Amino acid sequence: MLIGVPKEIKTKEFRVGLTASGVHTLVKLGHDVIIETSAGVGSGIADDEYVAAGASIVPDKETLWSKAEMVVKVKEPIEPEYALMREGQLLFTYLHLAAAQPLGHQLIERKVNSVAYETIETEDGRLPLLTPMSAVAGRMSVQAGASILEKERGGKGILLGGVPGVRRSKVTIIGGGIVGANAAKIAVGFGAEVTILDINTDVLAHLADVYQDRISTLYSDASNIEKCVTESDLVVGAVLVTGARAPRLVTREMIKKMSPGSVIVDVAVDQGGCVETCKPTTHEEPTFVVDDVVHYCVANMPGAVPYTSTFALTNATMPYVIALANKGLDKAAADDPAILLGINTYKGTVPHPAVAEALEVPHVPLTF
Repeated sequence: MLIGVPKEIKTKEFRVGLTASGVHTLVKLGHDVIIETSAGVGSGIADDEYVAAGASIVPDKETLWSKAEMVVKVKEPIEPEYALMREGQLLFTYLHLAAAQPLGHQLIERKVNSVAYETIETEDGRLPLLTPMSAVAGRMSVQAGASILEKERGGKGILLGGVPGVRRSKVTIIGGGIVGANAAKIAVGFGAEVTILDINTDVLAHLADVYQDRISTLYSDASNIEKCVTESDLVVGAVLVTGARAPRLVTREMIKKMSPGSVIVDVAVDQGGCVETCKPTTHEEPTFVVDDVVHYCVANMPGAVPYTSTFALTNATMPYVIALANKGLDKAAADDPAILLGINTYKGTVPHPAVAEALEVPHVPLTF
């Protein structure tokens, strides 16, 4: 198979879909790999490294998309890339179509076969390709929040962990999954007063066991969310519903009750956000203010640490890239139910029920 890796064009997105070692593996298996020039530079991978691994460098996106049978990316294609996609092409990347409906309809119209990292799901319910970036984003959420709480960045001027004789910051994390657990790890490390909310009591029990008396856990309902949010200095939205739009759990009315200079980091923004006032931002302009509360809603947070993110992501994606390259989409999906669940669009249809609902199109199940 001819596999293409384009340079990402989303604002301040420095990750890349394959490392040089990944290229080497694919070439050894008999595949051809083409890389858009400078695609890996942001992650510390020079074109020469790709060439040494067996790839060919192509000068532009048009050439790459026109040749590649499978395109391996990190972030979803954005509008300038829509016209480059073609019928029957296999796209393997994060898609988050619940928050990118125009892209979803383009994939359907152009009959692109797309497999989304975020909906590949194993039989035990794990999301193996979402996990590494969720871990990065969760850790970054508190790191970013701590910085934004500084007065010069618009925050209330409070140190996350406080000092002796001065109170610690109150941090609320809504969602105890991979994002939330990693956010908690960093917040606890900073010395903050941390509360985690989730609807899964097993998750809460696990986190309580891990952190003992260093965190508080609460069942996630409207009353508990409102109480915690309104009393918090930093709120991290870490909610995920696979393939679907994130539920809006933090309302505008709650935000109005927060003290001026408080901070919200909505990690769920790439699935529409769990905060009513959320809107996607970029690393160039990461924050905005609503009702005196600073919102950080960068949709590609891990792109700010591309070396860590690229290598963590490709460690997870490579087995699936290999399966898709070796077998083709139909055979790979027939052999692995996780890949079948990863298919978001197929020959002009939408096989994933949550994605179909988000795009408001018919759900057409696939069987192989």
